Amino acid sequence: MIRRIVLSLFFILLSLPIVANEVELNPDHPKRYTVVKGDTLWDISGMFLKYPWHWPDIWYVNPQIENPHLIYPGDELSLVYRDGRPVLELNRGKRDVKLSPQVRETMLDKPIPTIPLSAVGPFLSKPRVVGAEVLDNAPYVVASADERLISASGDYVYARGVEPDSSDDFAVFRGGKVYTDPDTSEVLGYEAIYTADASLVTEGDPAKMDITYSNREVQIGDRLLEIEDENYDLNFIPRSPEQQMDGRIISVFDGVSQVGQYQIVVLNLGNRDGLETGHVLSVWKAGETIPDQVTADRKDVVTLPDEHAGEAMVFKIYEKVSFALVMKATKAIHLYDRVKSAP
Repeated sequence: MIRRIVLSLFFILLSLPIVANEVELNPDHPKRYTVVKGDTLWDISGMFLKYPWHWPDIWYVNPQIENPHLIYPGDELSLVYRDGRPVLELNRGKRDVKLSPQVRETMLDKPIPTIPLSAVGPFLSKPRVVGAEVLDNAPYVVASADERLISASGDYVYARGVEPDSSDDFAVFRGGKVYTDPDTSEVLGYEAIYTADASLVTEGDPAKMDITYSNREVQIGDRLLEIEDENYDLNFIPRSPEQQMDGRIISVFDGVSQVGQYQIVVLNLGNRDGLETGHVLSVWKAGETIPDQVTADRKDVVTLPDEHAGEAMVFKIYEKVSFALVMKATKAIHLYDRVKSAP
């Protein structure tokens, strides 16, 4: 499934038409580069460009090459100039093939991803943002089968509220943070913390459930939500939003106080703000408000200017909030730092 999704991702991303915008090259860019396993499109873009999300502006699709919109390990990328404008050309590397009895060719190499899918994979289906009523009305764990207070993989639990016509497979969640806009105090959603997977064993009130996998202990009161469709939209096309965005980081996963590369943050921007998956946002360290010790008025304060701290790319969106992956951090990134449209 991942291969199919990634194929779709690259067909959309790399077959985009080239626009005539000026692009800034990385001063240390190579003239050519041979792709190796473990590369990502974002990293390769950064080799050639000052702003990796400008990649579609320089990509040249050669229709004479099989699958020119895909990049595989072994392929060679060359930076050349066409009509005075820099473009990247693809020279297809050697492909490993396997011949089946039907004389069918199968590529063993997979195209490189845009970003490290391992960094965002667990966040595509497990953490959720829900309204308060969703958890309140969801089925819940009422007891364990052996009178334990906590349960784990291989244990059985009893749950109330499981409808007879519902799915047999559930994800177990626990209510977490309340996502609140720091500027308006609006409640944007509630964090649902993933704890386990459970399968229905026998129907009833309560129903008997088998904990098939757990990464945290399952407790009485935990809620059961039907597992989301696994056909996630992974068509991440790195690009700056067409309209100006101005938001904040309102939550950081794993309880860290300083955020670095490939960590996940929650933004107070979502579908209603025009944000889309693949949008790249600049992160700005919020300027500190300090007292002005020079003026006579001891109550006089001044807010220092925001400082650029990195970039983040949005990969999952809800109505009022979104998840973003920090792609680059030039300074320590903190809770409530600002995010704005990348240049």
